[in-house]
Amino acid sequence: MKICPGCGSAMEDSAAFCTKCGTKFNNNSAENTSSTENTQNTGTAADSGTACNPNNGAYTNAANNNHTNQAYNQAPNYQNGPVYVADPYDHTAEFTAKDISDNKVIAMLVYLLGTMGIIIALLGAHSSPYAAFHVRQALKFTVIYVLMGIITVFLFWTLIVPLAALLAILVLFVVKIICFFSICKGQAKEPPIIRSFGFLR
Repeated sequence: MKICPGCGSAMEDSAAFCTKCGTKFNNNSAENTSSTENTQNTGTAADSGTACNPNNGAYTNAANNNHTNQAYNQAPNYQNGPVYVADPYDHTAEFTAKDISDNKVIAMLVYLLGTMGIIIALLGAHSSPYAAFHVRQALKFTVIYVLMGIITVFLFWTLIVPLAALLAILVLFVVKIICFFSICKGQAKEPPIIRSFGFLR
């Protein structure tokens, strides 16, 4: 396609002159026309934001890699597995495996026999830190029982207090069973519910 230098009309490549203004064509004008078209096309591509520079792609990839690396560095690291929060009421790690194994049965008695079990534990395993821990927990049950007995004696006429005390005794019995099975596993945990009373700590 030729562009007439006189009027700017488009003509066929084989045309020798412009049919509109009569300007004659020569080879030099065709080459100039081709150069003009290439220059215009290059300028258009640059104005439209086309990636003519190969460095633009490298810059974009580098920026994307930087964002990816930042996101990876900020993400939590789970290579070592999930993180578990220690139970503040579990004191098992404070005692040796031998102490737990040797005094496990005696520790069970403090919950099964009540006051008698506490006396047996104090006489039979007075030097065992593991047994002493469970003796302290059993004494907390004894304190709660005594307090409930005193309240019930003074407020027995309300009927509500004796029923509440009976329900509390049943709940504490279930808690003792939980403590018993905890000892079977070789654990040393503060009893549920009882540990919520701050004055017993």
